[in-house]
Amino acid sequence: MANAQGSQDRSVLYVSATISLAFVAFSMLLPAQMGLAAKSVLGFLTSNFGWMYLLSVFIFTVTVYSIAFSRYGKIKLGKDDEKPEFTDFQWFSMLFGGGMGVGMVFWSVAEPMMHYMSPPVGQGGTVEAMFLAMRIAFNDFGIHVWVIYVICGLALGYFQYRKGLPCMISSAFYPLLGDRIYGPIGKAIDILAVFATIFGVATSLGLGASQIAAGLQYIWGIQSSPGVIAVIIAIMTAIFTFATVSGLHKAMQAVADVKVWLSIAFMVFIFLFGGTVFIMNIFTHALGDYLQNFIGQSLWMGNSSWVEAWPVFYRAWYIAWAAFVGQFIARVSRGRTIREFVLAVTLLPAGFCCVWLAIYGGAAFNLDVMSNGAIQAAVKADYTTSLFVTLKHLPFYVITAPLSIILIVASFVGAANSATYVLSMLTSGGDMEPGKKLRTFWGIAQGAVTIMLILVGGTAALKTLQTASIAAAFPFMIVMVIMCYSIYKALSEENV
Repeated sequence: MANAQGSQDRSVLYVSATISLAFVAFSMLLPAQMGLAAKSVLGFLTSNFGWMYLLSVFIFTVTVYSIAFSRYGKIKLGKDDEKPEFTDFQWFSMLFGGGMGVGMVFWSVAEPMMHYMSPPVGQGGTVEAMFLAMRIAFNDFGIHVWVIYVICGLALGYFQYRKGLPCMISSAFYPLLGDRIYGPIGKAIDILAVFATIFGVATSLGLGASQIAAGLQYIWGIQSSPGVIAVIIAIMTAIFTFATVSGLHKAMQAVADVKVWLSIAFMVFIFLFGGTVFIMNIFTHALGDYLQNFIGQSLWMGNSSWVEAWPVFYRAWYIAWAAFVGQFIARVSRGRTIREFVLAVTLLPAGFCCVWLAIYGGAAFNLDVMSNGAIQAAVKADYTTSLFVTLKHLPFYVITAPLSIILIVASFVGAANSATYVLSMLTSGGDMEPGKKLRTFWGIAQGAVTIMLILVGGTAALKTLQTASIAAAFPFMIVMVIMCYSIYKALSEENV
């Protein structure tokens, strides 16, 4: 099955770079028109096919767990005698670092509080609304996220490391397309994956930089502006580009370790000083609620406008990230069994995210009561400052405030590392060790795109980019559903 010509093919690089540059150019020249067009397309997709996003992710969930607990679960992502490349802790830290970026920090306080104030059902500001808000947050950042990533990661890891195919998204369709994966159909799949990845990372870079700028203004009074945000983006770009060029075993691993240990330190601190008993009570209740209502909440369409704005939006956003996160987790999981891969990747990071949200959200609820609604007021005024307002109501703010900025940077850099590495793989014909020049190009390109859009159109331009990326997730969602069948077809031919 292996194709030696894959590493020589640069067509995906040239076509995807051209399309991306054209989109950026139009967004800069015609920002209002591009914003309106992107919003219209996304509105059409979410209002008419919101059910499909929810149903597809549910299909992914059934698929990955049925495979994991079947006889195919003992098959390795690699040859039968292959050993894992990374230790368990290194593996976990890179799984979490690659899959969860700045969004976890950005929304850890803001989202639970927003659902608490305006729940999809019932009255806001009540105890019931608080528990419902935490359950919704668990649903948005829990198992569903990682199931989406696992579908891509499982397909890519299996076909690349066990069947010897190139490290390309199109390789997952070999059972259906055969050698046509090297032709126009396969190239179209890979280009779609690259497009979604570029703009998904660019918008996350912009959101992360915006939160850092808001933090600098809130903590030290440094006025936030497009110029300040651009400087922050340039600094973060330099950091993650350097880390990516250094490779998986050097700076990328160091960034992942810093992110995990700093995340744990913040969780312990907030847990101890933010109301330990209150946090444990809300975590216990929300976890039980989440597990009990898992299937019903996975497919709930009771408030269509709210569902489109939150669960559907999140599913689409994660699908837009699925190509690069799936490729990255496959890359660091070589030598693991399918059962080990599925259970570890879906349960460990999801569990970490739920604990994280319970601690941050629980502390925010507790401190909001103690401060007569200060956290709610901050979220209403500017939700990008909600984390800093929460920390201000805790001890040692002079220390935790600057550390929170470092955490935001590390959270984004961890995801950007993996995205840049995978972009280099996808645009070098599947080279597992892409050249440093190509890694440098993609790192600088992502930062440059974001800076240009910020300087020309401000945060509104980033919104257009984000909307376009999520809209691009719709065809990729269909690709992933077909991918499920392709995995089953290939596994059925295994002699186990």
